[in-house]
Amino acid sequence: MIPPEPFALPPEAVFAEPWQAQAFALTVRLHEQGHFTWNEWAQALSRHLDGDDKTGERYYAAWLAALEALTTGKGLVDAAALASRKAEWAEAYRRTPHGKPVTL
Repeated sequence: MIPPEPFALPPEAVFAEPWQAQAFALTVRLHEQGHFTWNEWAQALSRHLDGDDKTGERYYAAWLAALEALTTGKGLVDAAALASRKAEWAEAYRRTPHGKPVTL
């Protein structure tokens, strides 16, 4: 039996923001580590996709929401801890001057 080729992006694929690439990479890595099947991932993502998003602008927001739901649902991350960290990042974003990197 020939093992499947490792997952790779097509050469024309790009991400609009660094966080999109990070969310993508984290999803692939968690799958490779056996935390969920690709079918489970596809089902989670499909529950968060908006059929009216013709431009794809909200695609990675749906991707992130699916990743959060799947990882909390499987107990890979505590939902309260995730909510707390998201609140910390939101506050850091609000207090960071324009053009400066956001840090916690």
